[in-house]
Amino acid sequence: MKSREDEYREMFMDEALESYDAMSRHLSELERTPNNTPVLNELFRLMHNLKSSARAMGHDTIGEVAHQLESLFGLVRDGERQFASSLSAVVFSGLDTLGTMIRAVGTNAALPDAGSLLYNLERVIGGEEIELIAESETEEEVGKKLELSDLVYIPVRKLDKLLNLVGELVIDRDRILTLAEELDSPALRATARHLFRISDDLQYSVMDARLVGVGTLLNKFPRVVRDVAAAEGKEVELNMSGQDTQIDRNVLQVITDALLHLVRNAVSHGLCTPADRVATGKNPVGKLYLSALTEREDVLIEVRDDGRGINTEAVRRKAVERGLTTAAAAAGLSDQAVWAFLFEPGFSTAAQVTDISGRGVGLDVVKRALDSLGGQLRVASVLGAGTTFTLVLPTSIAVKGALLVELAGRAYAVALMHTDTVLALQPAQFTVVGGLFVAHVQGQAVPVVPLAQLLLEEGNEPLPLAVKENLQGTQHVLVVSYNNRRLGLLVDKFLRQQNIVVKPLSKPLDYIDLFGGVTLLGSGQVCLVLDVPALTRLFLARRP
Repeated sequence: MKSREDEYREMFMDEALESYDAMSRHLSELERTPNNTPVLNELFRLMHNLKSSARAMGHDTIGEVAHQLESLFGLVRDGERQFASSLSAVVFSGLDTLGTMIRAVGTNAALPDAGSLLYNLERVIGGEEIELIAESETEEEVGKKLELSDLVYIPVRKLDKLLNLVGELVIDRDRILTLAEELDSPALRATARHLFRISDDLQYSVMDARLVGVGTLLNKFPRVVRDVAAAEGKEVELNMSGQDTQIDRNVLQVITDALLHLVRNAVSHGLCTPADRVATGKNPVGKLYLSALTEREDVLIEVRDDGRGINTEAVRRKAVERGLTTAAAAAGLSDQAVWAFLFEPGFSTAAQVTDISGRGVGLDVVKRALDSLGGQLRVASVLGAGTTFTLVLPTSIAVKGALLVELAGRAYAVALMHTDTVLALQPAQFTVVGGLFVAHVQGQAVPVVPLAQLLLEEGNEPLPLAVKENLQGTQHVLVVSYNNRRLGLLVDKFLRQQNIVVKPLSKPLDYIDLFGGVTLLGSGQVCLVLDVPALTRLFLARRP
């Protein structure tokens, strides 16, 4: 398997060769029409991009040659030099040298010496007239310089369609595996295993083709931060890292607005004005960090500021004022539980709400985006020191890891992203608090509710009061986590963990919030995918 370094080198070489071909074409056109401003602008742009990408990859010599040629094109474009024959000779010579160096990068060969070329370019830029004597080339040396790029650009919609077909193949593969076991046919079982390996490789190859660097989104934020800081009268230093972290392009598309809201709110509400920062002993320039990293099968994107932090007590009071909780209940909530109110629609503690002020403005958009992906949001904050929002995202949304559970003879799937732990408890290990079963999980009291009550009970009436005598024998508890809240679900039994391909529910079932989609199991059985965020919201609305 190729390393990331090899992949980046190939991408640089392919894009650079494509730019080289375009520049050769434009130069020939410029010789015919020396005052062609659009062509000059395009040459300037192509050379500027090549300079930037070469320097980013550490190819300083290529970057320097491109820089000198860019300066020369700038002079011609501004009317300070004429694109005469003496000038065109050194430009074509420089372009040929660039092509040779780019090819050398692709083969890991030593780059040719560019000292004399750079010397000549500096003289031309300085206004000197020079005459280059071109070496004669044989016809054979001239079909060898014609090369095609190995890079193919594919529209995302084509990759989406291909991935959907792979998803169908995975479903049928699982059915064939199940059939092979049922028929106890060694030949069919061997064929099924071979199909499994091939489809697995195909699935991950297609998913890999959809991956892009997180930097394609993060690199758009320096301007955003600059504009918001200017509007707020603040000084902000943006630090970014992890732009090379790979993620599915569709995942990145879904979180674009969410990340925009977090960054804008961090600058507007999280960071103080220079005067306020100095008054609290801080540097007048606020720090904002945007970073991405991979954690197991997830991608984490962090937005961290060194601002004022979240005023937990102010959020607690606001939640009571909004009727989201009672004063008595709010007093016993942990900081994490209080911060969860920030993501309620329209929630804000700001004294004056503008387009970009207030932690609550737009943060419900963040939660909706993450919920649609099966992602999570982590919040950490210290009053007076700063706040960190961490988006936990799946690398891909096409195929999800899931835990299968059984209830009343039917299988249900729960995304591993929201699965905290599984427990087998005896009735004596439960307590009843406030009409709910409660189990102690890793030192934390977790409410437990039968999944059947959430799925089968109709209406908006409160859930039936918990009766400990109704618990007989070992109880299987699936602990799920959403929005910093844990909830235990009583199920009949745990089946297995497997990757599933989630399909949306068709009408008229698509309005049911409790299900995030449907998948087919190897047996051909239709399996509903539980929507943990919706189940958690339903529990909070109906608890006794």
